Amino acid sequence: MATQTRFVNLRFFSDPIRHFLPNSQAIALAIILIVSFVLIYSLSNLLMPVFASIVLAYLLEGLISKLEERRLPRLAAVYLVFSVFMACLGFLLIYLLPLVSQQAIELIQHIPDIIKSAQKGIMRLPELYPKLFTVDKINRLIGVVQTELLNYAQNVLSFSAASVVGIVSALVYLFLVPMMIFFLLKDKDLLIAWFVQFMPRDRHLTVRVWQEVDIQLGNYVRGKFAEIFILWFVSYATFATMGLNYAMLLAVLMGIQAIIPYIGATLVTFPVLGVAYFQWGLGGDEFMYLVIAYTIIQALDGVILVPVLFSEAVNLHAIAIIVAILFFGGLWGFWGVFFAIPLATVVKAVLTAWPRIGDENLNALAES
Repeated sequence: MATQTRFVNLRFFSDPIRHFLPNSQAIALAIILIVSFVLIYSLSNLLMPVFASIVLAYLLEGLISKLEERRLPRLAAVYLVFSVFMACLGFLLIYLLPLVSQQAIELIQHIPDIIKSAQKGIMRLPELYPKLFTVDKINRLIGVVQTELLNYAQNVLSFSAASVVGIVSALVYLFLVPMMIFFLLKDKDLLIAWFVQFMPRDRHLTVRVWQEVDIQLGNYVRGKFAEIFILWFVSYATFATMGLNYAMLLAVLMGIQAIIPYIGATLVTFPVLGVAYFQWGLGGDEFMYLVIAYTIIQALDGVILVPVLFSEAVNLHAIAIIVAILFFGGLWGFWGVFFAIPLATVVKAVLTAWPRIGDENLNALAES
């Protein structure tokens, strides 16, 4: 009787373990995932340029593979794609970044004028809605907003003027990251062979999971970069044609908002419509045309761009996206938000490929 009870207790603990870790290959995969997460989490601040280089090299590898399919030698494809990448990086650093920085500083410097312009409209609220607003409440609200905006502007300007160490670090990264990307692309097979020697021999499940991750993550990363570029280009062409102030800055924000689905589109609406309001007012036709154009761009992004670019990518539920942004953003700040969706895609790909009790391929994996 005691032996039978002990056997039942052992089965009570072993069945969940067998369900989660059904064979030795699953145990090896679990160890690899845990060690990778611990290393990334503990060394993220030190090795963030390395992680960024790996992501960018992974993005460029897709273009190199396309060229290799057209029978172009890999070394020639690497040099061609890397040259295009460096040209784009040069455009970003020499033209785009200074222009965006200049427009951002101009916008911050005009905050007092924007506040004065807004005061005229806000002070009419007590006349229009006397039961909801009073003059004292409006004055206190304007004082608080003005103080906060001015403090924020001073902090931004002082940070941009005094962060010499940050500038030096950025220059070092600008040299190291492209160099690492080049060698990651050029010596891909050599690096993979070196890394594989540390992997367990019983790694068929790990290879299966990586193939699933590679397909889904590759589609997502390349599609997301394409979406950012298209949104930036279309937004800048639209804003510049309409004569909107700070067109390049707002277009860059339109592109970046694609990184954070749902939340990004909501946040970027305020600066775009705010600049249009303070430039033209609500009574002008230009403001209404801008609202229509902005709505069309956002609708085209959701209706056309996303389905076309991500037709083969993993579809994540809105709740999963928000949880991923909160979780990884809490771990790694800005970079966690930046990589939240790719990391969530990896998690879902791992869960999709993970073997389960009753899986037809489970026995084949265990025997191989």
